[in-house]
Amino acid sequence: MTETLPIGDGTAPGGVVIAVLTYRRPADIALALPRLAAQAAPDSGLPGQPRATVLVIDNDPDAGARETVSQLAESFPPGLVRYVHEPRPGIAAARNRALSEAAASELLVFIDDDEVPSEQWLTHLVELQAATGAAAVVGPVISEYEHEPEPWIEAGGFFRRRRLATGSRLDVAATNNLLLDLRQVRALDLRFDERFGLSGGSDTLFTRKLVRRGGEMLWCDEAVVVDRVPTSRLTRSWVLRRALRSGNSATRVSLELAENIGTRAAARGSSLAAGAVRLIGGFGRLTVGALTGSAAHQAMGLRTAARGLGMASAAFGYVYSEYRRK
Repeated sequence: MTETLPIGDGTAPGGVVIAVLTYRRPADIALALPRLAAQAAPDSGLPGQPRATVLVIDNDPDAGARETVSQLAESFPPGLVRYVHEPRPGIAAARNRALSEAAASELLVFIDDDEVPSEQWLTHLVELQAATGAAAVVGPVISEYEHEPEPWIEAGGFFRRRRLATGSRLDVAATNNLLLDLRQVRALDLRFDERFGLSGGSDTLFTRKLVRRGGEMLWCDEAVVVDRVPTSRLTRSWVLRRALRSGNSATRVSLELAENIGTRAAARGSSLAAGAVRLIGGFGRLTVGALTGSAAHQAMGLRTAARGLGMASAAFGYVYSEYRRK
């Protein structure tokens, strides 16, 4: 059973809802929430001063973030922050809860609980959407490490992310820095597929469907958020598992988008072939790296091979559930 806890006077969401999904990260939400509340505050400088609220969706079945959010919200203006408990497991369920909670609003902005927005982050997203009428606006994510990664991880570029010119069109995005025009989302009949809830990839499928159905998705390079990478993710095993999951999800999304048996078979064959090429090429590059002593070749070779293994295994029906719970 889900639960909603209004903080303050329980004011309903306004024109813009900032949704931050959290799962057993009390320290992260304690750091992020004041910064998000500051951007949503009435004097934040948003164009035209649309109403904005912060929506915390706690995906922990034990509702572990409730106390932290309640304590922090005492210092915020009434109604600025709302807390929602969504105990159904999986990030897709939490994302869909955000869509439902923000149904009366115009814009929904997703940000991760381990990210901190840059100054005027929300303003940049909203301004570009208002100027273009885009169905979605995507901003960059920059990694900040708890400690410096080992040279092997740096050489492999595991945490490098894209940067594009503002206004560039996209065909896929994650929800770690994503604004959605909810009127267009409803018109395009979009929801997050909860079959991808524990494996990841529901945001990839959602945004690819958005573009396929005619929605425009644009890049806003000024709307930066900082991803704080903990020590637990700065290991070779973690980054390689993430590469495998990325390839696995990419194939599963392609299969899901196939319109009939024929195109699904073609997508399966294409993904299997592409995965095999990456496996062979990745191990080839790894061998070159071992012979030459190049950390970059070794790391990038294993990264390519791991992604290829994920792609090929998904073509055979294997699902890698990165977010599975005990």
